[in-house]
Amino acid sequence: MKTNTLVAKIWSFCDTLRDDGVSYGDYLEQITYLLFLKMADEYTDPQYKKKFNIPLDCNWQTLLNCNDDLLISTYSDNLKKLSISGGMLSKIFDGAQNKINDRHKLRRLIDLINEENWINESVDIKGEIYESLLQKNAESSGAGQYFTPRPVIQAMVECIQPKPEESIADPSCGTGGFFLGALNYLHANYKQLNEKQTDYLKFRTFHGWEIVPSTARLCLMNLFLHGIGDLQKTPEIEVTDSLKESLKEKVKIVLANPPFGKTSSDIATNDEKKAKLEGYYLRKDFWVTTSNKQLAFLQHIITMLRPEDGRAAVVLPDNVLFEGGVGETIRKKLLDEVDLHTILRLPTGIFYAQGVNANVLFFDMKKKGTKPSTKDIWFYDYRTNVHHTPKKNPLTYESLHDFVKCFSPQDRTKRKPTWTEQNKEGRWRKYPYNEIANRDKCNLNIFWLKDDNRIDLENLPEPDDLMNDIIGNIESALANFKTIRDSVS
Repeated sequence: MKTNTLVAKIWSFCDTLRDDGVSYGDYLEQITYLLFLKMADEYTDPQYKKKFNIPLDCNWQTLLNCNDDLLISTYSDNLKKLSISGGMLSKIFDGAQNKINDRHKLRRLIDLINEENWINESVDIKGEIYESLLQKNAESSGAGQYFTPRPVIQAMVECIQPKPEESIADPSCGTGGFFLGALNYLHANYKQLNEKQTDYLKFRTFHGWEIVPSTARLCLMNLFLHGIGDLQKTPEIEVTDSLKESLKEKVKIVLANPPFGKTSSDIATNDEKKAKLEGYYLRKDFWVTTSNKQLAFLQHIITMLRPEDGRAAVVLPDNVLFEGGVGETIRKKLLDEVDLHTILRLPTGIFYAQGVNANVLFFDMKKKGTKPSTKDIWFYDYRTNVHHTPKKNPLTYESLHDFVKCFSPQDRTKRKPTWTEQNKEGRWRKYPYNEIANRDKCNLNIFWLKDDNRIDLENLPEPDDLMNDIIGNIESALANFKTIRDSVS
């Protein structure tokens, strides 16, 4: 109850600031700056014996004691100083700017944050508060491009089952949702970590890349509030385009939802001659040259994994499953060189970025041999006749619990289909390699359930739901047409 009350109190103040042109994202950034300084101030208590090298004239007490007439200029100047202070300070405050130009409203926000003793709260409470703020930002601002529904993340992590001292990477980490999903799983399933495992979890487990500096800042703060890293040493979150370079040290696990943008201004190529042309960059470890961002990310993720025992779960849009040309080449290589063992068809309407039909691909790296690495692909159709919306009928983990059960993460050899000739409504079935490889363009966009389009006049859906379904279908179709156009242009 306290968490919800605190979130509501902090977030409600955003409506006041919106009148001054402060966006949801800007507001969340200001909370991040101020919350960091408040917690650093709390840690100066002698019982904690921690120093964070925050310049004295930039600390929390400076803001508390500042004359209101000087508050705006003092806060703005301090953000600039902190951005060049090095270490965690520079990562959190890089490019930081004050977006609140009303001194009374800035004072009110400072007072709101000052009312709580943040470090006395458990890691779970602090993390829940910040995650709730991130979700509210996604709901309110349409920032869903980097906010994967948490039930999807939980289901993916439950299937991947990370273990202590396994490295976990996300090449487009956003605010760190996959990292927190993995962290929650490790906490729930490994109650007693030894000193080595604890240190590895805190400083070496997570590796992320995020191209937007402000989003990377939110990720660092999110991890910090969940007990990962500290105010002196941070996990590896790099502000860069991860596609531009190969990963030198391979990782055990990749969990990712690459951005839904269809094309990239810079094109990855394995052709050294083409790489010398403007707009191209060399990736010798890629199978093909492509401007399609999702296909580039899929190739990149495979190169990130340890070659004999890496495993991944990746959210990808439908076009990756059926697009021709290089898409077909990549799918064939995928089946031959990687064990693509599972595809989960996600329902429409669950992302804050509307009009997206997406899937989760699960695959393992295998030692290369003469036979294809993929033997069978198991499909779970949680899209046909399934309707979710972010607000009215949100997806929950319980919605995906049957998929996780069918996935059989403890022992995949014990999988049993729920679809049979006698039960054609089953959502879980297997397709052998030969049947997939012989499909036109090696199309993986497979569905078998009958879509129920019958209209029950006595139980018509709400008008809003009907309109949202129509809009979602139109936007999804347009997105797929644009992808096909971009791939042939």
